Amino acid sequence: MSKGTESFALNPLPPNSHTIALNRDGSRSASSSSTIATGTNNNRTSPRPRSPPSSSSATTTTPQQHSYYPKQLAFASPASSQQQQQQHDSDGSPGTFGQGFSPSSPSSSSTSAPLYQQQQQQQQSPAAGSSGMALGLSGSSSNSRQHSKYRYSDDEDEDEEPLLLHSSTSFAGSSSSGATRGNSNNNNGAAQGKGPSRQRLSAIMDELKPSKDSKAAKSRTIDFHASAKEKKRYPPNVTRNTKYNIFSFLPVVLWEQFKFFLNLYFLLVALSQFVPALKIGYIVTYVAPLCFVLAVTIGKEAIDDMKRYRRDQEANSQRYQILTPSGLKMVPSSKIRVGDMIVVKKNQNVPADMVLLRTTEESGACFIRTDQLDGETDWKLRLAVPSCQALPSDEALLELNASIYADSPHKDIHSFIGNFTREGDGPGQHMESLSVDNTLWTNTVVASGNAIGFVIYTGRDTRAVMNTNHPKTKIGLLDNEVNRLSKILCAFTLTLSLAMIALNGFEGLWYIYLFRFLILFSSIIPISLRVNLDMGKTVYGWQIMNDKEIPGTIVRTSTIPEELGRIEYLLSDKTGTLTKNDMELKKLHMGTMSYSVDTMDEISTHLDTAYSQQSSGYNRTRGISTAPTHIGGSKARRDISSRVRDIVQALAVCHNVTPVTEDNGSITYQASSPDEVAIVRWTESVGLTLVFRDISNIHVRNAGGEIFEFEVLQVFPFTSETKRMGIIVRDLTTGEIMFYEKGADVVMAKIVQYNDWLEEECGNMAREGLRTLVVARKRLSEEIYQEFEARYHVAKTNITDRTNSMNAVVNQVLEQDLELLGLTGVEDKLQDGVKTTLELLRNAGLKIWMLTGDKIETATCIAISSKLVARNQSIHQIAKLTNALDAQDELDLLRGKKDCCLVIDGESIQLCLDYLREEFIEITVRLPVVVCCRCSPTQKADIARLIKQYTKKRICCIGDGGNDVSMIQQADVGVGIVGKEGKQASLAADFSVNQFSYLTKLLLWHGRNSYKRSAKLSQFVIHRGLIISIMQAVFSAMFYFAPIALYQGMLIVGYTTIYTNAPVFSLVLDQDVPEDIALLYPELYRDLTKGRSLSYKTFFSWLLISVYQGGAIMILSIWLFENQFVNIVSISFTALVLNELLMVALEINTWHRFMILSEIATLIIYVGSMVFLPTYFDMNFILTKTFLWKVAVITMVSSFPLYVIKMLRRKFAPPSYSKLTG
Repeated sequence: MSKGTESFALNPLPPNSHTIALNRDGSRSASSSSTIATGTNNNRTSPRPRSPPSSSSATTTTPQQHSYYPKQLAFASPASSQQQQQQHDSDGSPGTFGQGFSPSSPSSSSTSAPLYQQQQQQQQSPAAGSSGMALGLSGSSSNSRQHSKYRYSDDEDEDEEPLLLHSSTSFAGSSSSGATRGNSNNNNGAAQGKGPSRQRLSAIMDELKPSKDSKAAKSRTIDFHASAKEKKRYPPNVTRNTKYNIFSFLPVVLWEQFKFFLNLYFLLVALSQFVPALKIGYIVTYVAPLCFVLAVTIGKEAIDDMKRYRRDQEANSQRYQILTPSGLKMVPSSKIRVGDMIVVKKNQNVPADMVLLRTTEESGACFIRTDQLDGETDWKLRLAVPSCQALPSDEALLELNASIYADSPHKDIHSFIGNFTREGDGPGQHMESLSVDNTLWTNTVVASGNAIGFVIYTGRDTRAVMNTNHPKTKIGLLDNEVNRLSKILCAFTLTLSLAMIALNGFEGLWYIYLFRFLILFSSIIPISLRVNLDMGKTVYGWQIMNDKEIPGTIVRTSTIPEELGRIEYLLSDKTGTLTKNDMELKKLHMGTMSYSVDTMDEISTHLDTAYSQQSSGYNRTRGISTAPTHIGGSKARRDISSRVRDIVQALAVCHNVTPVTEDNGSITYQASSPDEVAIVRWTESVGLTLVFRDISNIHVRNAGGEIFEFEVLQVFPFTSETKRMGIIVRDLTTGEIMFYEKGADVVMAKIVQYNDWLEEECGNMAREGLRTLVVARKRLSEEIYQEFEARYHVAKTNITDRTNSMNAVVNQVLEQDLELLGLTGVEDKLQDGVKTTLELLRNAGLKIWMLTGDKIETATCIAISSKLVARNQSIHQIAKLTNALDAQDELDLLRGKKDCCLVIDGESIQLCLDYLREEFIEITVRLPVVVCCRCSPTQKADIARLIKQYTKKRICCIGDGGNDVSMIQQADVGVGIVGKEGKQASLAADFSVNQFSYLTKLLLWHGRNSYKRSAKLSQFVIHRGLIISIMQAVFSAMFYFAPIALYQGMLIVGYTTIYTNAPVFSLVLDQDVPEDIALLYPELYRDLTKGRSLSYKTFFSWLLISVYQGGAIMILSIWLFENQFVNIVSISFTALVLNELLMVALEINTWHRFMILSEIATLIIYVGSMVFLPTYFDMNFILTKTFLWKVAVITMVSSFPLYVIKMLRRKFAPPSYSKLTG
């Protein structure tokens, strides 16, 4: 083996798989399972015996080194099958660099893995986090994360097998110790509580193991010179968010309308009028209202879908440059295919999932913004393929005889396994492993430099599309309730019609009479009900959008405003929704000294003093002055200044922040965590600025302009397991080596020197809602560092339990008796009014879930600072569960805790959803607060769907990023916030707001009014139809049960329109309590969720009222006017109209000027119309005193008793808000 070349154990493809590549001449070459292919996704293959590697593999050379790539990067020489088996069985590595490679050469770790590559080591390295699902696995590492093990769902291709296994599960036939873990616990008896027994859990896990007949996953190998035919095998890169097409629009829309009984009933009644024997009155009176409703609905759907179509067209027509042999070619996004090389400019959206080949940044790395994909506003670093970045020009990419292997498409945006294979000058192949650090996912934005990417997934295969659910038509709970009541009314209509026929003895053509009676009584289910409700929804939407206290609010779905008054579960994103994602260092505590925002200027003074002393001969590394003691003040003063300098310097060096120079010359800081940026900004504000950072050097500048250079020797990135971050640097000025470390107090307290203040101060800051970091350091001699490096190298090359070995060396050599420098408190600024809003919503009875992709520590801190967790509530944390048995134990422990906050991570959630779905949701929905951390977009949507299905309650989801779209669309009410993360969530939501605090008024006030008003309006419209049908029934009974219409023509049309509609519709302006009372006493909202405003009780109450009033009006009309029976129509109709006007007045709680106007105007219109309708009204008779006083008596008899009952009810059974309103 040549110098600098190292041997890696490569993992072969399964025997049934083939690698197809196109040679430069256009011919295909296929290799069988003996072909070596690194990065094979073993988690998706069947358990078949492995074949030995092909002997055709040859030693390759090390690529040109780059500043962002470790010096030890090399590629494989042939390895024996035994070596491969040992490598694979030991750690499940797919044989890719950064994905579990185990260098066998001692020199391979002379340089540590780069900081940016280590940040997601636990997420991407199967060696560090293998779940034991690889072929022939005999052991598994259970101490690391494996994000990809839960990424497959039921909606994937049918020939892909979902492997939802935990870390203790292995394939049948393997010798994994985890395979027998379930059996070892079988003697422990059933788990406590109501969950399944351990035996059952073990059986479930065994059943989920893949069978031998499972098919291989659809991974792909794409050649750099793939033909057009080869590229067409993959989905087109087309964005489709429309709900309909030109053929499906009318059928689907009509089905959506007529699947509701109410609309179907109206359709049948309208069609019956085309049958001569069933015709009653004018056809237009039955057909026109139905056509109006359908026209409005179809128009709204058409407009909404046309807007979606135009947005899709805009996205599909975005033009990009493709690198071709003939030069750069501009093509629309929809024409991009797998295998194309795309040039993405700075600030341009990535059109498809790609592997980053080259970037204009000299370092070979570029930043991307992922806020529309994962909701995080922090920039992410992406690395170009080293050998491609080293090429002399972009056009040289076209000369490469290379291919890229990519694993099958899946939803996990944090996981990718692939490799880059290039044919070398010799007989061998040049292979480089690819991870998620080398990818550019769709909808991300290139933030620095220009990039050239190789397309690997398009269209529906992209991560963004796979994590997005298509919108569904949302139907409000009140609409469903009205639909159920309509069925009861239909039964009542049929019963009444049968009664009329039966009382007549079924004489003559009784079946024809039956249908005629059904049509006569069809007003019992008035078509105006749907029209009035839809018009009411429009009014509610207008009121919401014109509310000056919640400016910028947009109602995008006008069909569900009543749902705002029925919410019982609120699911909220964290970053950008509850918080501004704007961090600020608020406190610095150093044991004997403490600094807050008001005293930060003192730190600048101390820092200036320390560096001025240094320039006068002060040894800045040890704090010992070589100058006379009188220089710079007292010794105590010098000690304070040196201590301040030490901690500020530690904070300025110990981080993963990179300064980025913008086009306008300004410098911004980018890091994987906003905490890091906040700390570096703070050091800049006090006089120590980070001016340069790459993989091996850090430069900082003090207020005097002096530059201090540090060489980065080792970096230990933050992980959820270690909860700390460390760095070893060499001061190039003094040559001293220093180990800095910062982390959570729970771990740092054990490795720093004894002190008596750390625990107390951490508690104080936590109670203030600050995120705490303990900062410490340790001086290292050259001998100690060399000893550490040697031991650390051995640990890094260990092929078994590598992560634990590395952590053990760090703990034994470095993390002993660290000097405690201080404690920082960082505040993540909350959105305005978040604390008050959460408190009001909690008092309103809402159960609040916070779903975030952030770390557990961060989410817990925000939950406390935002008052999401009440002072008297305990916090129960569930994290890092690896098997269902542990999950069952945790749920049993949680079952007895009723008033606590559950904090749970994404892996544990997925484990519970896979194995203990019913137990998990049964317990968690009872808790007042749940915080879900490390949630993927799909998990957020799954949780929302699960709560809906289990509780049957209404849920509201609110978020601000593209990663919240699926959750928002899954909710009964989706609310999107327009913020720093763009408008994607806002555009997909039912309601768009500018900030979280607007929820208070949206739910407690507008939600209350919308539900209360629609409930009253629907019942009053039903009452209006019932009363006239009862009058018709009495009239028909008086005329020997003949199906003759009492009112025809203009009277029946005018009754529901010009004579009563305006007063009835004015109820949409009514309010039962003032706005200030509704917002001051959120407990009033609890009554709305019980659905008492529109229930079977209220419905039957209105039914009895209608029967009483209809019967009273008709019977009294016949009795009092027996000598003027020819005028029965004018008599009864006048009493009916006056009765409805009085009933509206009785139902109004708060008078509005439009209500008064509608009552007066309607009465005037009715009286005036009598003159123009002589067919129905005899003016000589109507102007007599007898007519007037008898009509008054009929009206009083029908309405006055109801007024008395209403007054008695208010006195003896007042509503819950009566005491508040006086």
